[in-house]
This record gives sequence, C-alpha cells and structure tokens, in this order.
Amino acid sequence: MVFGPASRLGVSLFEETPCLELIPGRSQEEVETIIRAVYRQVLGNAYVMESERATIPESQFKSGALSVREFVRALAKSDAYRSRFFDTCPRYRFLELNFKHLLGRTPDGLEEMRVHSTILDTEGYEAEIDSYLDSDEYQNAYGENIVPYYRGYKTQPGQNMVGFTHMFALLRGASSSDFKGSLSGKSPVLNKYVIQETPVAVIPPSGGSVGDGWSFPDRQRGAKSVYNVASGDEGKVFRIEVTGYRTSAKNRVQKIRQSNQVYVVPFSRLSQEYQRIHKQGGVIASITAVN
Repeated sequence: MVFGPASRLGVSLFEETPCLELIPGRSQEEVETIIRAVYRQVLGNAYVMESERATIPESQFKSGALSVREFVRALAKSDAYRSRFFDTCPRYRFLELNFKHLLGRTPDGLEEMRVHSTILDTEGYEAEIDSYLDSDEYQNAYGENIVPYYRGYKTQPGQNMVGFTHMFALLRGASSSDFKGSLSGKSPVLNKYVIQETPVAVIPPSGGSVGDGWSFPDRQRGAKSVYNVASGDEGKVFRIEVTGYRTSAKNRVQKIRQSNQVYVVPFSRLSQEYQRIHKQGGVIASITAVN
C-alpha cells in the first residue's frame, strides 16, 4: 500500500511492485523477468546494450548454477558496472551508489562510508562489492534468491530521519537513471550531508501532483522563468526545467549566469527549444505538460 505524501515523491511504482524471488519451478519467462530486474536494480536503471550484458553469468543463472545473490555479485563486478560507477566517478559517488544498488538504502553516516573506503583502499574493488553481498544485512533483507529492491524510503526499525530524507535525494522516481539521467551527473549527491549527518529537503520529482512539486520551483533555488508562451500560441504547453549550464570550449565567457532556469513553450516550439538548450550546454531536468 502506498503511504501518505510519499506516494507523490516518485516511489509509488516501487511500493506497488512486489519483490521478485526465484523459486523452484519458475518458467523461462519468469526467469527472464528476474534477470531484467537485476540489471535494472544493479545498474541503476541504465540502458544496457547487448554487448554489455553479462552473458556467461546469465547462462549460469538460467541453468541454476547461480543464485540471485551470486548473479547480482557477478553483475556488480562486471565491466558494465565498473566502467559506469567506478572508473569515471569520484570515490564517494561510487560508494553511495553501491549502498543504493546493493543494499537498497543510503549510507548511515560518515563512519560507514569510511569503513567501505578503507576496504576499497586495502582490499580492492571486488572486496568492496563482496562486503555488501556477504553482509548479514543483505542476507536478512534479500537472502539468496530475492532481487534487491529499494528499502531506504520506507520507515524501518532503527532508521533515523536523516537517512530517510537522504534516500529521496538518490531515488528520483522510477524513470530516473544513475548514469546519464542523474542531475548530479558523476558528482556525489550526499557527501557533505552524510559527513555532517544533515537531513535534506524532500522535494517531489518534476511533474508531481503537489502544487509546487517541481525539481526546482520558480521561486526556489534561484530558478528563474526566462521564456513565456506568447498570447497567440495554441495547443499543449510544456514546462522545461534546465540545470547545469556549462561554458563550451569555444565560448569561454559564460553568457548565461543563471544555472537553474524554467522555460514555458508551446508544443510547436518544443523541438526547437530542446535543441537550443543542448547547444548552450544545458542539462534538461524534465519536460512536463502544463495544460
């Protein structure tokens, strides 16, 4: 059952989707569903090309040689995971995503981050992955054959409010991606908040049903509406949220000083506006129909 206002924070699909467990006698179609769910969870909802698939572990899993936990382990140690979240990401981004992908929650605090950072330094990448999958917490939550799922947005015994709010900063709706789709890009989302044990504001994803439920409302975070629909425009109107304008190599002087901006455009000019934003180095946070 979806709970209170949190159902409007992008987690209703997770709440309404039952956990998946591999049980004896599963059909081939059900096994394929579990494989897709493991990819989605472990790779942070990223698009996976055929060449990136873990074909040998997949075959072993289908034959019954691997449990769900061991398939998760193989995928988390794969080149697809490592190239996305370790080779090109700062250390603390990698660690916070390991917690999210493998334990379904955020780090509890600075000390927990330090523990995993030490494992990474002294024992290496594979030992860091094993530390989650071989933990009592993983076994108690998922066992051998349940696909890991996001738990951190739910109230749980021993969970503090800080960790609860942190999960919403990492989990921005069922369609978000931890690779190219994240507004934070490769930068840590929680680093200073974990260190200081500071809660963060819980803000609905764009298009939420809350009145001001945008990623950055016009009057907050410095966002400014810089383009409006002309009175003669007809048809559906769209609200585009843009963040992260960057100076291009050819244009060292940044022409746009406002990093978060909102554009309101009719459908007839949506494609043109989309192309213009990308040419200027903006990152589109969302495109939402207004009417």
